Amino acid sequence: METQSENACFGGIQGVYTHSSASCACDMTFGLFLPAEARDGPVPLLWYLSGLTCTHENAMTKAGAQAWAAEQGIALVFPDTSPRGDDVADDEAYDLGQGAGFYLNATQTPWAEHFRMWDYITDELPELLGNAFALDMQRQAITGHSMGGHGALTIAMSLPGRYRSVSAFSPITNPTAGDWGRKQFTAYLGKDETLWSPHDATLLMEKNGFDGPMLIDTGTKDQFLDLLKPEALAQAATARRQQMTFRMQPGYDHSYFFVSTFLADHVNFHAEALWA
Repeated sequence: METQSENACFGGIQGVYTHSSASCACDMTFGLFLPAEARDGPVPLLWYLSGLTCTHENAMTKAGAQAWAAEQGIALVFPDTSPRGDDVADDEAYDLGQGAGFYLNATQTPWAEHFRMWDYITDELPELLGNAFALDMQRQAITGHSMGGHGALTIAMSLPGRYRSVSAFSPITNPTAGDWGRKQFTAYLGKDETLWSPHDATLLMEKNGFDGPMLIDTGTKDQFLDLLKPEALAQAATARRQQMTFRMQPGYDHSYFFVSTFLADHVNFHAEALWA
């Protein structure tokens, strides 16, 4: 692992690190904010998974999350959204290829060699973080935006007991039933739709639910609202009687202006679960 930068930030350190990833067969970069409390011992960890076209930098520089994490004494990790490099397959469309890993393990050519973001997020990066930094890996929570909200929800509901809480901003909630999902799932996983369901938050809610608190925020003026399908997840959660706070925020769109407005709510929500 190589340190790209480390900057003082709200009493802690905002670092950027690169390492060789066995899962993705390329170099991967992530951001990690450690609060001042990490100098004295391990602190809880909140994952932030970003959306389409993003890198590790978007939330790290736009969301203002470090201020709230520092106040609560928790760490924040900002992984990249996909493998990258000259040898990594890509596509001209913004919603496929580099920047669009969809937090799954691809099985189809040409994606299978590198696009193993599920393994990277759930196995490889947690092991690296736990070994290299002052983090309490028994206290983890996860959130994300858009495609990252999809990833946060599907990962949390697939790994019972791993995360104390889960939240999402404008998540893609029912991808098997919409254009965002069917295109990518066909490309990455093939035409057998039975292989898609483990990556659909609405279907996972119907099957598994989540063993902890959930918080979902979506803007009423989100330009992608018909693709996100928040009502599908809300209906599945209601039918399951899942513990969840579901909010449609009037006037907000899909941007980081929306995310930054409500991020304090989400960090505080996770901190309550992490320190319980």
